[in-house]
Amino acid sequence: MAQTLTQMACEVLCTADGREKTALSQRHAEAWFAARAAGSPIQVGQATPPLRPARPVRPELLDPRDVPKRKPGSPAGRIAMLHAVAHIELNAVDLHWDIVARFGHVPMPIGFYDDWVKSAQEESKHFNLICDCLEALGAAYGDLPAHAGMWRAAEDTRDDLLARLAVVPMVLEARGLDVTPGMIAHFQRGGVAQAVEALNVIYAEEVAHVAYGSKWFHFLCGRDNLDPRDVFHDLVQRYFHGALKAPFNEEKRAEAGLPPDFYWPLADETPPAHVRMPTP
Repeated sequence: MAQTLTQMACEVLCTADGREKTALSQRHAEAWFAARAAGSPIQVGQATPPLRPARPVRPELLDPRDVPKRKPGSPAGRIAMLHAVAHIELNAVDLHWDIVARFGHVPMPIGFYDDWVKSAQEESKHFNLICDCLEALGAAYGDLPAHAGMWRAAEDTRDDLLARLAVVPMVLEARGLDVTPGMIAHFQRGGVAQAVEALNVIYAEEVAHVAYGSKWFHFLCGRDNLDPRDVFHDLVQRYFHGALKAPFNEEKRAEAGLPPDFYWPLADETPPAHVRMPTP
């Protein structure tokens, strides 16, 4: 019997090695889109994904407070920054397959699955691009300790699709839009052209991932006649631990469907004058 999409997603989640996980991710994404194009779509189905995805033995996962800080301008600092990005991208692969596997029971249009399969496919490419950059610098993913808390948002929102959309693409991935231009500038100053090229690819494609989150969040709110902004504020305050960090990349956030009155009221700074705060 042919695999369903949710079974394919679980297979990715249960693959530990990063390169193997992303290769499988890309094969399953290609199969999904090829079947759609041929007019014989793969069934979505339902599955029971693992609470946590399989992970390689390395890197060692530490509490965020215990991850060593390295000087950004040094060669070791550049490797550490790329290693952190690779860790984020590998988690993103699993997050996108997890939303497919975990919420297959929620009635959603087929475009919902198209978007997250495409996102997983692109995150797989991103992981490999950054691993290639690490290897060009004489390093590899797993050489350094990494952040242990990145899957917490997935665990916290495992029973709530709206919360998952609010916290993962609309908060965590949106944060990538804020910080990636600074990383690109850092590697430009360091003359690391391969990293600049890889980060530019990531930056361009991450806008769509945030936009998918916003699109389906608004879809679900509309279906249930809910105010998206109020629901977003409630869910982020409930499931995200801490304030959102300014400054924000307002241009790219707007491009992704995130207006300032969604995120500024949750920020760690007073919003600028142009932001209209929600009425209590």
